[in-house]
Amino acid sequence: MAKYSIELKLKIIHEYLDGKGGYSHLAKKYSIKSMGQVRDWIKIYKEFGEEGLLRKRQNQSYSFQFKMDAIELYQTTELSYREVANHLEINNPALVANWMRTFRAEGVDGLSKKKGRPSILSKKKEEKKTKKETLEERDRIKELEKQVRSLQIENAFLKELRKLRKQEAQQRRTNQSHESSTASEDPSN
Repeated sequence: MAKYSIELKLKIIHEYLDGKGGYSHLAKKYSIKSMGQVRDWIKIYKEFGEEGLLRKRQNQSYSFQFKMDAIELYQTTELSYREVANHLEINNPALVANWMRTFRAEGVDGLSKKKGRPSILSKKKEEKKTKKETLEERDRIKELEKQVRSLQIENAFLKELRKLRKQEAQQRRTNQSHESSTASEDPSN
Protein backbone atom coordinates (compact mmCIF):
# COMPACT_ATOMS: atom_id res chain seq x y z
CA MET A 1 0.00 0.00 0.00
CA ALA A 2 1.19 3.50 -0.78
CA LYS A 3 2.35 5.65 2.09
CA TYR A 4 0.18 8.57 0.97
CA SER A 5 -3.24 8.11 -0.60
CA ILE A 6 -4.10 9.59 -3.97
CA GLU A 7 -6.80 11.67 -2.28
CA LEU A 8 -4.27 13.31 0.08
CA LYS A 9 -1.88 14.03 -2.79
CA LEU A 10 -4.66 15.64 -4.84
CA LYS A 11 -5.85 17.70 -1.85
CA ILE A 12 -2.33 19.08 -1.31
CA ILE A 13 -1.85 19.76 -5.03
CA HIS A 14 -5.16 21.61 -5.34
CA GLU A 15 -4.38 23.72 -2.27
CA TYR A 16 -1.01 24.63 -3.79
CA LEU A 17 -2.55 25.49 -7.16
CA ASP A 18 -5.26 27.55 -5.42
CA GLY A 19 -2.51 29.55 -3.68
CA LYS A 20 -3.31 28.29 -0.16
CA GLY A 21 0.32 27.58 0.68
CA GLY A 22 3.79 26.79 -0.56
CA TYR A 23 5.70 23.51 -0.54
CA SER A 24 6.97 23.72 3.03
CA HIS A 25 3.68 25.05 4.48
CA LEU A 26 1.68 22.22 2.93
CA ALA A 27 4.29 19.61 3.92
CA LYS A 28 4.05 20.74 7.57
CA LYS A 29 0.25 21.04 7.48
CA TYR A 30 -0.22 17.45 6.26
CA SER A 31 2.80 15.92 8.07
CA ILE A 32 4.71 15.13 4.90
CA LYS A 33 8.36 14.54 5.82
CA SER A 34 9.81 16.53 2.93
CA MET A 35 8.71 19.59 1.06
CA GLY A 36 10.55 18.03 -1.90
CA GLN A 37 7.94 15.29 -1.91
CA VAL A 38 5.17 17.89 -2.23
CA ARG A 39 7.13 19.63 -5.01
CA ASP A 40 7.54 16.31 -6.88
CA TRP A 41 3.82 15.53 -6.66
CA ILE A 42 2.98 18.95 -8.07
CA LYS A 43 5.49 18.59 -10.94
CA ILE A 44 4.19 15.11 -11.76
CA TYR A 45 0.60 16.37 -11.65
CA LYS A 46 1.43 19.27 -13.97
CA GLU A 47 3.25 16.97 -16.41
CA PHE A 48 1.10 13.81 -16.35
CA GLY A 49 -2.09 14.78 -14.58
CA GLU A 50 -3.81 12.62 -12.00
CA GLU A 51 -2.67 9.44 -13.77
CA GLY A 52 0.96 10.28 -13.03
CA LEU A 53 0.24 10.15 -9.30
CA LEU A 54 -1.32 6.70 -9.42
CA ARG A 55 0.82 3.85 -8.23
CA LYS A 56 1.64 1.44 -11.00
CA ARG A 57 0.62 -2.11 -10.13
CA GLN A 58 2.94 -3.63 -12.69
CA ASN A 59 6.54 -2.67 -13.08
CA GLN A 60 7.23 -1.07 -16.41
CA SER A 61 10.02 -2.72 -18.36
CA TYR A 62 12.18 -0.49 -20.53
CA SER A 63 14.19 -1.65 -23.52
CA PHE A 64 17.93 -1.25 -23.81
CA GLN A 65 17.45 1.33 -26.58
CA PHE A 66 15.03 3.36 -24.46
CA LYS A 67 17.58 3.47 -21.62
CA MET A 68 20.33 4.53 -24.03
CA ASP A 69 18.08 7.28 -25.40
CA ALA A 70 17.45 8.54 -21.86
CA ILE A 71 21.18 8.55 -21.08
CA GLU A 72 22.00 10.32 -24.34
CA LEU A 73 19.34 12.95 -23.66
CA TYR A 74 20.73 13.54 -20.18
CA GLN A 75 24.34 13.77 -21.37
CA THR A 76 23.74 15.99 -24.38
CA THR A 77 21.44 18.52 -22.74
CA GLU A 78 21.37 20.51 -19.54
CA LEU A 79 18.22 18.73 -18.39
CA SER A 80 17.90 17.32 -14.86
CA TYR A 81 16.89 13.73 -14.16
CA ARG A 82 13.34 14.95 -13.46
CA GLU A 83 13.20 16.88 -16.74
CA VAL A 84 14.53 13.89 -18.72
CA ALA A 85 11.98 11.65 -17.00
CA ASN A 86 9.18 14.10 -17.81
CA HIS A 87 10.33 14.38 -21.42
CA LEU A 88 10.27 10.57 -21.77
CA GLU A 89 7.01 10.28 -19.79
CA ILE A 90 8.55 8.38 -16.90
CA ASN A 91 7.06 9.40 -13.56
CA ASN A 92 10.12 8.26 -11.58
CA PRO A 93 13.31 10.26 -12.21
CA ALA A 94 15.25 7.84 -10.00
CA LEU A 95 15.10 5.36 -12.88
CA VAL A 96 17.05 7.73 -15.10
CA ALA A 97 19.54 8.32 -12.28
CA ASN A 98 19.97 4.55 -11.79
CA TRP A 99 20.50 3.97 -15.51
CA MET A 100 23.07 6.75 -15.57
CA ARG A 101 24.90 5.33 -12.53
CA THR A 102 24.90 1.84 -14.05
CA PHE A 103 26.13 3.20 -17.38
CA ARG A 104 29.02 5.03 -15.71
CA ALA A 105 30.01 2.00 -13.64
CA GLU A 106 29.52 -0.86 -16.12
CA GLY A 107 29.14 0.76 -19.51
CA VAL A 108 26.68 -0.32 -22.16
CA ASP A 109 26.71 -3.95 -20.97
CA GLY A 110 25.31 -2.98 -17.57
CA LEU A 111 22.10 -1.65 -19.11
CA SER A 112 21.26 -4.82 -20.98
CA LYS A 113 21.57 -7.16 -18.00
CA LYS A 114 18.46 -8.97 -16.90
CA LYS A 115 17.68 -8.43 -13.26
CA GLY A 116 16.07 -10.70 -10.74
CA ARG A 117 15.86 -14.44 -10.54
CA PRO A 118 15.56 -16.55 -13.63
CA SER A 119 12.07 -17.84 -14.24
CA ILE A 120 11.07 -21.12 -12.63
CA LEU A 121 10.44 -22.70 -16.03
CA SER A 122 13.95 -22.04 -17.27
CA LYS A 123 15.33 -23.33 -13.98
CA LYS A 124 13.35 -26.58 -14.32
CA LYS A 125 14.47 -26.95 -17.94
CA GLU A 126 18.08 -26.55 -16.83
CA GLU A 127 17.58 -29.17 -14.09
CA LYS A 128 16.06 -31.61 -16.59
CA LYS A 129 18.83 -30.86 -19.02
CA THR A 130 21.41 -31.37 -16.30
CA LYS A 131 19.85 -34.69 -15.23
CA LYS A 132 19.68 -35.83 -18.84
CA GLU A 133 23.28 -34.77 -19.43
CA THR A 134 24.34 -36.55 -16.25
CA LEU A 135 22.69 -39.80 -17.38
CA GLU A 136 24.20 -39.45 -20.83
CA GLU A 137 27.61 -38.75 -19.30
CA ARG A 138 27.32 -41.82 -17.04
CA ASP A 139 26.43 -44.01 -20.00
CA ARG A 140 29.32 -42.55 -21.98
CA ILE A 141 31.72 -43.17 -19.08
CA LYS A 142 30.56 -46.79 -18.77
CA GLU A 143 31.04 -47.31 -22.50
CA LEU A 144 34.52 -45.78 -22.38
CA GLU A 145 35.44 -47.92 -19.36
CA LYS A 146 34.37 -51.04 -21.30
CA GLN A 147 36.52 -49.97 -24.23
CA VAL A 148 39.50 -49.35 -21.95
CA ARG A 149 39.11 -52.77 -20.31
CA SER A 150 38.80 -54.46 -23.71
CA LEU A 151 41.93 -52.68 -24.97
CA GLN A 152 43.81 -53.63 -21.79
CA ILE A 153 42.91 -57.30 -22.33
CA GLU A 154 43.91 -57.10 -25.99
CA ASN A 155 47.18 -55.40 -25.06
CA ALA A 156 47.99 -58.06 -22.44
CA PHE A 157 47.18 -60.81 -24.97
CA LEU A 158 49.44 -59.26 -27.63
CA LYS A 159 52.29 -58.87 -25.12
CA GLU A 160 51.96 -62.53 -24.13
CA LEU A 161 51.83 -63.57 -27.79
CA ARG A 162 54.95 -61.55 -28.55
CA LYS A 163 56.70 -63.13 -25.56
CA LEU A 164 55.77 -66.66 -26.74
CA ARG A 165 56.93 -65.94 -30.29
CA LYS A 166 60.24 -64.62 -28.99
CA GLN A 167 60.65 -67.76 -26.93
CA GLU A 168 59.83 -69.95 -29.95
CA ALA A 169 62.26 -68.01 -32.14
CA GLN A 170 64.95 -68.29 -29.51
CA GLN A 171 64.22 -72.00 -29.15
CA ARG A 172 64.57 -72.46 -32.92
CA ARG A 173 67.87 -70.58 -32.95
CA THR A 174 69.13 -72.65 -30.10
CA ASN A 175 68.05 -75.85 -31.87
CA GLN A 176 69.58 -74.69 -35.15
CA SER A 177 72.86 -73.75 -33.54
CA HIS A 178 72.89 -77.03 -31.65
CA GLU A 179 72.17 -78.92 -34.89
CA SER A 180 74.84 -77.01 -36.77
CA SER A 181 77.38 -77.63 -34.06
CA THR A 182 76.61 -81.34 -34.01
CA ALA A 183 76.71 -81.46 -37.80
CA SER A 184 80.22 -80.03 -37.85
CA GLU A 185 81.29 -82.72 -35.42
CA ASP A 186 79.85 -85.49 -37.58
CA PRO A 187 82.76 -87.82 -38.68
CA SER A 188 81.05 -88.95 -41.85
CA ASN A 189 82.15 -85.77 -43.62
